[in-house]
Amino acid sequence: MRYQVIGDTMPAVEVVFDRPGETMYTQSGGMAWMSEGISMDSNMRGGLGKSIGRMFSGESLFMATYRAERPGAMIAFASTVAGEVLPVDIGACGGMICQKGAFLCAEETVNLSVALTKKLSAGFFGGEGFILQDISGSGMVFLEIDGNKVEKQLAPGEVIKVDTGNVVAFEKSIKYEVETVKGIKNIFFGGEGLFLTKLTGPGRVVLQTQNFNEFAGRIARLIPGK
Repeated sequence: MRYQVIGDTMPAVEVVFDRPGETMYTQSGGMAWMSEGISMDSNMRGGLGKSIGRMFSGESLFMATYRAERPGAMIAFASTVAGEVLPVDIGACGGMICQKGAFLCAEETVNLSVALTKKLSAGFFGGEGFILQDISGSGMVFLEIDGNKVEKQLAPGEVIKVDTGNVVAFEKSIKYEVETVKGIKNIFFGGEGLFLTKLTGPGRVVLQTQNFNEFAGRIARLIPGK
């Protein structure tokens, strides 16, 4: 399998299969275009239990699997918002924990499941929901970035505090928790909400410059009658 990320504002990843039988899967509706020589199968990948878990983590109940029937077959998966597409070799990094909705597509050998946060506070107040995405296995996975990508390599014990909507993914060696914004005035007038995500190293953290849900909320407030 070969791939290239194309486009700037609304990028896509275009995959060319080298051999028959090579496979990519995505959430329902994630495919943008493809050549002849590719078969499609929609299914509850991993069974009903895992499918329901994926639904709560921001993905569709059904996943679409695309299989090459001949060498040179091509397929593309496009991002849903303005930003970037991030290729990740899951086998090389040992897996990652991602925010809901970050998954775009992956090779068949990549596993996508749910990951419960270790602390209830992180789930109920973290802004990404109690269920995160656990990506493991081997092969390539492609993640969606809202806005621009910012990567941080945290040293052991090094801490970064982030607005939760700006967290994309982090390695499993990263400790993830939520802390309350200090000070009554900061809570009511600071404009950043009640909680921040606290990420503690060692490990890699991927951030995004835009929180699309927050952006959509601002647009909605400008619509008459809302």
